[in-house]
Amino acid sequence: MDTSERRERHAVGPLERAATLLGVLLPILAVAAGAVLTWENLTTGRDIAIFAGMYVATSLGLTVGFHRMLTHRSFQARPAVRFVLLALGCMAGMADPVRWAAIHIEHHAHSDDDADPHSPVRGFFHAHMGWFLPGYPDDPDTYAPRLRDDRMVRFFQRTFWYWAALSFAVPFALGGWTGLLWGGWIRLFFTLHVTFAVNSICHTFGRAEFATGDRSRNNWPMGVLAFGEGWHNNHHAFPSSAMHGLYWWQVDLSGYVILGLERLRLVSHVRRVPPELRARRRLGAKAPP
Repeated sequence: MDTSERRERHAVGPLERAATLLGVLLPILAVAAGAVLTWENLTTGRDIAIFAGMYVATSLGLTVGFHRMLTHRSFQARPAVRFVLLALGCMAGMADPVRWAAIHIEHHAHSDDDADPHSPVRGFFHAHMGWFLPGYPDDPDTYAPRLRDDRMVRFFQRTFWYWAALSFAVPFALGGWTGLLWGGWIRLFFTLHVTFAVNSICHTFGRAEFATGDRSRNNWPMGVLAFGEGWHNNHHAFPSSAMHGLYWWQVDLSGYVILGLERLRLVSHVRRVPPELRARRRLGAKAPP
Protein backbone atom coordinates (compact mmCIF):
# COMPACT_ATOMS: atom_id res chain seq x y z
CA MET A 1 0.00 0.00 0.00
CA ASP A 2 1.58 3.30 -1.07
CA THR A 3 1.45 6.61 0.81
CA SER A 4 -1.54 8.02 -1.08
CA GLU A 5 -3.57 4.86 -0.48
CA ARG A 6 -2.78 4.89 3.24
CA ARG A 7 -3.79 8.54 3.54
CA GLU A 8 -7.06 7.83 1.75
CA ARG A 9 -7.72 5.00 4.18
CA HIS A 10 -7.12 7.25 7.20
CA ALA A 11 -8.67 10.40 5.73
CA VAL A 12 -10.00 13.10 8.03
CA GLY A 13 -13.78 13.48 8.18
CA PRO A 14 -15.65 16.78 7.60
CA LEU A 15 -16.50 17.26 11.28
CA GLU A 16 -12.88 16.86 12.34
CA ARG A 17 -11.79 19.18 9.53
CA ALA A 18 -14.26 21.82 10.71
CA ALA A 19 -13.11 21.41 14.32
CA THR A 20 -9.50 21.87 13.22
CA LEU A 21 -10.29 25.07 11.36
CA LEU A 22 -12.24 26.48 14.31
CA GLY A 23 -9.46 25.41 16.66
CA VAL A 24 -7.01 27.52 14.65
CA LEU A 25 -9.23 30.54 13.91
CA LEU A 26 -10.89 31.06 17.31
CA PRO A 27 -7.58 31.41 19.22
CA ILE A 28 -6.55 34.16 16.78
CA LEU A 29 -9.76 36.06 17.60
CA ALA A 30 -9.11 35.43 21.30
CA VAL A 31 -5.64 37.01 21.06
CA ALA A 32 -7.21 40.09 19.46
CA ALA A 33 -9.80 40.25 22.26
CA GLY A 34 -7.08 39.83 24.87
CA ALA A 35 -5.09 42.68 23.33
CA VAL A 36 -8.14 44.97 23.53
CA LEU A 37 -8.82 44.03 27.16
CA THR A 38 -5.18 44.60 28.08
CA TRP A 39 -5.20 47.99 26.33
CA GLU A 40 -8.25 48.92 28.41
CA ASN A 41 -6.51 47.74 31.60
CA LEU A 42 -9.09 44.99 32.05
CA THR A 43 -6.62 42.09 32.15
CA THR A 44 -5.75 41.06 35.71
CA GLY A 45 -2.81 39.31 37.30
CA ARG A 46 -5.10 36.35 37.91
CA ASP A 47 -5.77 36.08 34.17
CA ILE A 48 -2.05 36.03 33.39
CA ALA A 49 -1.40 33.48 36.15
CA ILE A 50 -4.12 31.20 34.77
CA PHE A 51 -2.67 31.55 31.27
CA ALA A 52 0.87 30.79 32.47
CA GLY A 53 -0.18 27.80 34.54
CA MET A 54 -2.27 26.24 31.78
CA TYR A 55 0.37 26.93 29.14
CA VAL A 56 3.23 25.38 31.10
CA ALA A 57 1.20 22.34 32.18
CA THR A 58 -0.28 21.50 28.78
CA SER A 59 2.93 22.27 26.88
CA LEU A 60 4.86 19.88 29.12
CA GLY A 61 2.15 17.33 28.40
CA LEU A 62 3.13 17.63 24.74
CA THR A 63 6.90 17.89 25.06
CA VAL A 64 7.52 15.48 27.92
CA GLY A 65 4.45 13.26 27.57
CA PHE A 66 3.46 12.93 23.91
CA HIS A 67 6.87 13.63 22.39
CA ARG A 68 9.69 12.29 24.52
CA MET A 69 7.88 9.64 26.55
CA LEU A 70 5.30 8.25 24.13
CA THR A 71 6.69 8.83 20.64
CA HIS A 72 10.42 8.36 21.20
CA ARG A 73 10.35 6.25 24.38
CA SER A 74 13.11 8.38 25.89
CA PHE A 75 12.19 7.23 29.40
CA GLN A 76 9.75 5.01 31.24
CA ALA A 77 7.29 6.48 33.73
CA ARG A 78 5.35 5.00 36.60
CA PRO A 79 1.68 4.46 35.64
CA ALA A 80 0.37 7.44 37.62
CA VAL A 81 2.97 9.79 36.12
CA ARG A 82 2.31 8.41 32.63
CA PHE A 83 -1.42 8.98 33.12
CA VAL A 84 -0.91 12.60 34.18
CA LEU A 85 1.46 13.34 31.28
CA LEU A 86 -0.89 11.84 28.69
CA ALA A 87 -3.85 13.70 30.21
CA LEU A 88 -1.97 17.01 30.01
CA GLY A 89 -0.94 16.22 26.43
CA CYS A 90 -4.59 15.74 25.50
CA MET A 91 -5.49 18.96 27.31
CA ALA A 92 -3.06 20.81 25.02
CA GLY A 93 -5.79 20.32 22.40
CA MET A 94 -3.72 19.44 19.33
CA ALA A 95 -4.57 15.77 18.78
CA ASP A 96 -5.07 12.49 20.61
CA PRO A 97 -1.84 10.65 21.54
CA VAL A 98 -2.06 8.00 18.80
CA ARG A 99 -2.60 10.53 16.03
CA TRP A 100 0.07 12.88 17.42
CA ALA A 101 2.66 10.10 17.66
CA ALA A 102 1.87 8.66 14.22
CA ILE A 103 2.27 12.03 12.48
CA HIS A 104 5.50 12.79 14.32
CA ILE A 105 7.01 9.37 13.55
CA GLU A 106 6.04 9.92 9.90
CA HIS A 107 7.91 13.25 10.03
CA HIS A 108 11.07 11.54 11.25
CA ALA A 109 10.74 8.74 8.69
CA HIS A 110 10.51 11.22 5.78
CA SER A 111 12.13 14.35 7.21
CA ASP A 112 12.21 17.10 4.56
CA ASP A 113 11.28 14.91 1.63
CA ASP A 114 7.99 14.85 -0.30
CA ALA A 115 6.29 12.55 2.22
CA ASP A 116 7.10 14.73 5.24
CA PRO A 117 3.82 16.05 6.69
CA HIS A 118 5.26 19.47 7.55
CA SER A 119 8.46 20.40 5.75
CA PRO A 120 9.52 23.86 4.47
CA VAL A 121 10.30 22.04 1.22
CA ARG A 122 6.67 22.84 0.37
CA GLY A 123 6.87 26.38 1.74
CA PHE A 124 7.24 28.03 5.12
CA PHE A 125 3.49 28.51 5.63
CA HIS A 126 2.84 24.86 4.82
CA ALA A 127 5.47 23.80 7.38
CA HIS A 128 4.02 26.12 10.01
CA MET A 129 0.29 25.50 9.79
CA GLY A 130 -0.78 24.89 6.19
CA TRP A 131 -0.38 21.13 6.66
CA PHE A 132 -2.61 21.22 9.75
CA LEU A 133 -5.50 23.35 8.49
CA PRO A 134 -7.31 20.71 6.40
CA GLY A 135 -6.75 18.10 9.12
CA TYR A 136 -3.74 15.98 8.26
CA PRO A 137 -4.62 12.28 7.70
CA ASP A 138 -2.81 10.07 10.17
CA ASP A 139 -1.66 6.49 9.62
CA PRO A 140 -1.16 4.76 12.99
CA ASP A 141 -1.16 1.28 11.43
CA THR A 142 2.04 2.14 9.60
CA TYR A 143 3.79 4.58 11.92
CA ALA A 144 2.57 3.71 15.43
CA PRO A 145 1.35 0.09 15.43
CA ARG A 146 2.82 -0.54 18.90
CA LEU A 147 0.24 1.84 20.39
CA ARG A 148 -2.68 -0.34 19.31
CA ASP A 149 -2.12 -2.65 22.30
CA ASP A 150 -1.37 0.09 24.84
CA ARG A 151 -4.53 0.23 26.97
CA MET A 152 -3.76 3.56 28.62
CA VAL A 153 -2.95 5.25 25.32
CA ARG A 154 -6.09 3.88 23.69
CA PHE A 155 -8.13 5.16 26.63
CA PHE A 156 -6.84 8.67 25.99
CA GLN A 157 -7.45 8.25 22.26
CA ARG A 158 -11.11 7.47 22.97
CA THR A 159 -11.54 10.24 25.53
CA PHE A 160 -9.43 12.97 23.90
CA TRP A 161 -12.27 15.46 23.44
CA TYR A 162 -13.26 15.23 27.11
CA TRP A 163 -9.73 16.16 28.17
CA ALA A 164 -9.66 18.95 25.59
CA ALA A 165 -12.93 20.28 27.04
CA LEU A 166 -11.46 20.06 30.55
CA SER A 167 -8.66 22.40 29.47
CA PHE A 168 -11.33 25.08 29.00
CA ALA A 169 -13.45 24.15 32.02
CA VAL A 170 -10.54 24.51 34.45
CA PRO A 171 -9.62 28.14 33.58
CA PHE A 172 -13.32 29.07 33.51
CA ALA A 173 -13.75 27.61 37.02
CA LEU A 174 -10.67 29.51 38.20
CA GLY A 175 -11.31 32.88 36.56
CA GLY A 176 -14.69 33.08 34.87
CA TRP A 177 -14.96 34.36 31.31
CA THR A 178 -11.61 36.17 31.31
CA GLY A 179 -9.98 33.08 32.79
CA LEU A 180 -11.49 31.07 29.94
CA LEU A 181 -10.23 33.62 27.42
CA TRP A 182 -6.64 33.60 28.71
CA GLY A 183 -6.27 30.09 30.06
CA GLY A 184 -8.32 28.48 27.31
CA TRP A 185 -8.27 30.21 23.94
CA ILE A 186 -5.18 32.43 24.18
CA ARG A 187 -3.28 29.56 25.76
CA LEU A 188 -4.33 27.35 22.83
CA PHE A 189 -3.03 29.96 20.37
CA PHE A 190 0.42 29.93 21.94
CA THR A 191 0.47 26.14 22.31
CA LEU A 192 -0.38 25.65 18.65
CA HIS A 193 1.93 28.25 17.18
CA VAL A 194 4.96 27.52 19.34
CA THR A 195 4.60 23.85 18.39
CA PHE A 196 4.09 24.77 14.72
CA ALA A 197 7.17 26.99 14.87
CA VAL A 198 9.36 24.01 15.74
CA ASN A 199 8.29 22.52 12.39
CA SER A 200 8.76 25.71 10.39
CA ILE A 201 11.43 27.88 12.07
CA CYS A 202 13.59 24.98 13.25
CA HIS A 203 13.77 23.55 9.74
CA THR A 204 14.65 26.95 8.24
CA PHE A 205 16.63 29.16 10.65
CA GLY A 206 19.44 28.33 13.02
CA ARG A 207 22.52 26.18 13.18
CA ALA A 208 23.09 22.52 12.38
CA GLU A 209 25.75 20.95 14.57
CA PHE A 210 25.15 17.35 13.54
CA ALA A 211 24.78 15.66 10.17
CA THR A 212 21.16 14.47 9.95
CA GLY A 213 20.37 14.41 6.23
CA ASP A 214 17.58 16.95 6.62
CA ARG A 215 17.08 20.68 7.27
CA SER A 216 16.72 20.49 11.06
CA ARG A 217 18.34 23.38 12.93
CA ASN A 218 19.06 24.39 16.50
CA ASN A 219 17.35 27.70 17.24
CA TRP A 220 18.00 29.15 20.68
CA PRO A 221 14.87 31.37 20.99
CA MET A 222 12.74 28.34 20.14
CA GLY A 223 14.81 26.29 22.57
CA VAL A 224 13.54 28.56 25.32
CA LEU A 225 9.98 29.15 24.07
CA ALA A 226 9.30 25.51 23.20
CA PHE A 227 10.75 24.15 26.46
CA GLY A 228 13.77 22.56 24.78
CA GLU A 229 12.14 21.40 21.54
CA GLY A 230 13.96 24.12 19.62
CA TRP A 231 17.25 22.23 19.86
CA HIS A 232 15.85 20.47 16.85
CA ASN A 233 19.01 19.44 15.05
CA ASN A 234 20.13 17.76 18.27
CA HIS A 235 16.80 15.94 18.37
CA HIS A 236 17.00 14.74 14.77
CA ALA A 237 20.56 13.53 15.37
CA PHE A 238 19.56 11.65 18.55
CA PRO A 239 15.76 11.15 18.47
CA SER A 240 15.58 8.89 21.52
CA SER A 241 17.54 11.22 23.80
CA ALA A 242 15.51 12.49 26.75
CA MET A 243 17.58 15.69 26.69
CA HIS A 244 17.38 17.86 23.57
CA GLY A 245 19.69 20.43 25.07
CA LEU A 246 22.98 18.55 24.96
CA TYR A 247 25.14 21.24 26.59
CA TRP A 248 24.71 23.21 29.82
CA TRP A 249 23.93 26.41 27.93
CA GLN A 250 21.14 24.83 25.84
CA VAL A 251 18.12 25.53 28.03
CA ASP A 252 15.79 22.51 28.02
CA LEU A 253 12.95 22.83 30.52
CA SER A 254 11.37 19.55 29.41
CA GLY A 255 14.65 17.75 29.96
CA TYR A 256 15.02 19.28 33.42
CA VAL A 257 11.53 18.04 34.32
CA ILE A 258 12.49 14.52 33.22
CA LEU A 259 15.71 14.63 35.24
CA GLY A 260 13.76 15.88 38.26
CA LEU A 261 11.26 13.04 37.94
CA GLU A 262 14.18 10.64 37.64
CA ARG A 263 15.66 11.91 40.91
CA LEU A 264 12.27 11.36 42.56
CA ARG A 265 12.27 7.83 41.10
CA LEU A 266 9.06 8.51 39.24
CA VAL A 267 10.67 7.76 35.86
CA SER A 268 13.47 5.40 34.88
CA HIS A 269 15.55 4.21 31.92
CA VAL A 270 16.21 7.82 30.91
CA ARG A 271 18.13 7.77 27.63
CA ARG A 272 21.19 10.00 27.28
CA VAL A 273 23.73 10.69 24.52
CA PRO A 274 27.29 9.71 25.49
CA PRO A 275 29.83 12.53 24.88
CA GLU A 276 31.90 10.33 22.59
CA LEU A 277 28.88 9.69 20.35
CA ARG A 278 28.20 13.43 20.17
CA ALA A 279 31.81 13.98 19.11
CA ARG A 280 31.61 11.38 16.35
CA ARG A 281 28.36 12.72 14.92
CA ARG A 282 29.37 16.40 14.97
CA LEU A 283 29.69 18.07 11.58
CA GLY A 284 33.33 18.32 10.55
CA ALA A 285 34.42 15.68 13.04
CA LYS A 286 37.40 13.66 11.92
CA ALA A 287 36.93 9.95 11.37
CA PRO A 288 38.76 7.77 13.92
CA PRO A 289 42.07 6.34 12.70
